[in-house]
Amino acid sequence: MSKELNSHLIIILATFLVGGSFVISQKLSGIIDPISITLLRFVIASLVLVPIIFLNQNYRKKLIPTFNRAMIISFFYSLFFIGLFKALEYTTALNTGTIFTLVPFITAVFSIFIFNQKISLMSYLVYFIGIIGTSMVVFRGNLELFISLSLNNGDIIFLLAIFSMALYSICMKYFHKEDDELIVLVFMTLFGGVIWMSLSLIIFDIPLNWTKIGTEEFLYIIYLSILATLVTSYLYQRGTIFLGPKKVMAYIYLNPTAIVIISFLSGLEKINLFMLLGILISALATFILLYKNKNI
Repeated sequence: MSKELNSHLIIILATFLVGGSFVISQKLSGIIDPISITLLRFVIASLVLVPIIFLNQNYRKKLIPTFNRAMIISFFYSLFFIGLFKALEYTTALNTGTIFTLVPFITAVFSIFIFNQKISLMSYLVYFIGIIGTSMVVFRGNLELFISLSLNNGDIIFLLAIFSMALYSICMKYFHKEDDELIVLVFMTLFGGVIWMSLSLIIFDIPLNWTKIGTEEFLYIIYLSILATLVTSYLYQRGTIFLGPKKVMAYIYLNPTAIVIISFLSGLEKINLFMLLGILISALATFILLYKNKNI
């Protein structure tokens, strides 16, 4: 298997793991503050890697040289989650799911200035098609829901948050060095997330309340920590290093599709004809962005 094909497969896997995290997060909503939950995710994921990192002398040597770069990467990673959680206090998941499809386009724009990459007219068209496809999935083919979409304070906050997600992807590519140990970079990114999220709890005066989490909820958090945080961080960083941020961000158009498919298989969601059409359009947009033109 070629490195490029392998990179695409691991990003697809990461996409579905992230999709599962949205389904799981619904089950955890309202128990404790989302920022506190995210801090717990980062803490558990970091602790899992501690023995792997500190029992390897080569990995230990890479910790300090990686720290500054990882703190920058984790800053944008954490800022996105903070923005998302704050936005959801004022808006709906429906609105944020639609706005999130702007990330590939924003990432591409940043890539113009940072990596000297160009955006063709075809690229703009494909981005627009991808947004339409994901909107059909998110709005379940309901035209009234789409027409009723209007920006509120939460939507504006989330618009700022998706800039952080785009910068997170850009930073993973920009700050990577040839001699980096990827697992160390992942660990330091998660550790940086612990630092940034801890600061957020202090700034916003949010209690931990981890004692309110029951056994079933804790199992959900284990999924979020190990699969949706640790594993996806590794997969995304590995994929981004080889494919570049624009190609990885193209898979965002499949996020709503992954969520709907997982929800359907879990018996939580029904798929109608319009949603199926939206899934096909999103997949087509992703495919074109990945393979049609190397400059996209």
